[in-house]
Formats: sequence, C-alpha cells, structure tokens
Amino acid sequence: MRRRPVQAQRGAALLTALIIVTLVVTLAASMIWQQWRAVQVEAAERARMQSAWILQGALDWARLILREDARSGRPTALTEPWATPLAEARLSTFLAADRDRSAEDGPDAFLSGVITDAQARYNLASLLDPAGKIVPAELDALQRLCQTVGLSSDVAQRIAAGMRDAQLGASQGSGSAPLRPRRLAQLTWLGIDAGTIAALEPYVTLLPVPTPVNANTASREVLAAVIKGLDLATAERLVQLRTRDPFKTLAAVQAQVPGLGPLTAQQVSVTSSFFEVRGRLRLEDRALEQRSLVERRGLDVLVLQREQVSTLEGLRS
Repeated sequence: MRRRPVQAQRGAALLTALIIVTLVVTLAASMIWQQWRAVQVEAAERARMQSAWILQGALDWARLILREDARSGRPTALTEPWATPLAEARLSTFLAADRDRSAEDGPDAFLSGVITDAQARYNLASLLDPAGKIVPAELDALQRLCQTVGLSSDVAQRIAAGMRDAQLGASQGSGSAPLRPRRLAQLTWLGIDAGTIAALEPYVTLLPVPTPVNANTASREVLAAVIKGLDLATAERLVQLRTRDPFKTLAAVQAQVPGLGPLTAQQVSVTSSFFEVRGRLRLEDRALEQRSLVERRGLDVLVLQREQVSTLEGLRS
C-alpha cells in the first residue's frame, strides 16, 4: 500500500526534472540565438559603416578630380582625366579587422567608379521657362529625340504637360496637381510607364535648373535632337571630330554646321557644371552602389543628391 505513493512521487519528481531541463535548454538556446543575432547585427553595421566611409572617400576623390579639371580651364570633354573610369580595385588591406592580421585574413572588398557628364543628355528641366510655360523649341527638341529612339512624339508632349502642371501646382499649392519629379524614375508620377523611362534614360536627365547640352560629350542622338536640322550622319561626324580635338568654343561647333542657323548658349555648350558620380563597392557577396549628382560652381563641387542601392551578387547575376 505504501509503494504507490512513493512511485507517484518519483514520477512527479522525474516529470518536474524533465520540465526544468527543458526550460533550461530553451533559455540557453534563446540566449545563444540572441547572442548570435547581436553579433550578426554588429557585423552588418560595421560593414555598412566601412562601406559608407569608402564610398564617401571615392566621392571626395571624384570631387577633387572635377575641381582640378575646372582649374585647368579646358573644355569639358571625354578626353579629360575625369572621364576615365576607375577599374575595380581590391581594398581588403584597408578593411582588415585587425592590423596584426594579414590582408588575406580580411574580407574581400573591391571598389570601382565612374564620372559621367550629366549635360551629355537632354535636360527635361529645359522644357519650362521660369514662369512655368512650355518652351516650344525645347518641346520640339524632345519630340525629335523621342522619334529618334523609337518612341511616339506624344511622349514628349505628356512629359512637358506633366512637368508644367506639377510646377504650377507646386507654386499655387494645388493638391490635385502631380508631384514634381526630381529623378527620371519619378516620371511615373506624370503617367509615363517604366518601359518608356528605360528607353529615354540613356538620352535624358532631370537637373535642378535648365542646362545646355555639351557638344563634347553628348551622343549623336542628343546632338541631332537639340540642333534643329542636324541629321544623325552629321551628328556622328561631330562626335568623331571632337574625339581628335574637342570643341573649345561654341563658334567651333557652329563652324561645323554653318547652314543650320546660329547656335545659342541655351542650346549647346562646350563645358559642363553637372556630373553624376557612381561608386560601387563589392564586399564579399554583397555590393553597395552609390549614385551622386554633383554641381561644379567655379572650383567648388557641391553634392546635390545621393542615393545608395544594396544588392546581393548572387541575385544580381
């Protein structure tokens, strides 16, 4: 009669012990996971900070190159040092976690970059005058560009009308007007589809103020669009001529197209103030890209816009 209570007590003790062991194991596993998670978060934050420092250094280097180019007084041309891309270079030595460790022990990091002339493309901001009205000559130029790249000419009309409505709405505080785009991707706010934006991207840009197209850096399609009456064959000849000897003045460009009427400084130039700086840092299996829009004012190079995009190399490929 006494054995049953003893066995029951032993069973209860065993069950209690199992419950305690389970709780201890669960708590231990949770603590280990939290510690592992904290280590991963710290490592990711450290990698992000390292990447940001390196990309900031690359941007500062690009600004220095553009400043020295301005100091030279030469025209903005693709023969200048700023136009030479930075090939991918290994930076693992600078990212080693410990100075006592060799470069092979640190993570593999590679940096590349390129500076492009933003005024090599047609600036959509030139479509409007200071009062917010569409400039007919600029609309014609965009229509010619759309036709050249295989788009309907009404695309130019829709972009111009959308930007006009956005600018007038912003000045009048209208809530029904579309938002004013700051980047090409934001042309979707004006009802332009992504496919059309992708087709226009190599040839147009959207800068804070109206700008002329640089005859020393623009493609033949853009030159044929902004210079009324210029065909693609003649535009290609201009591209070939500037490769050997960049145009130093607007008169030098005019001399190559004497029968097309006078060129104005609002249409065409031989220098540029706006540039796009792209830096790409590849750290192990992850890549971080930074795109910056800079403006050169005399010898000062100011950063106007900056955005970063992080991608996985495996997904990218």
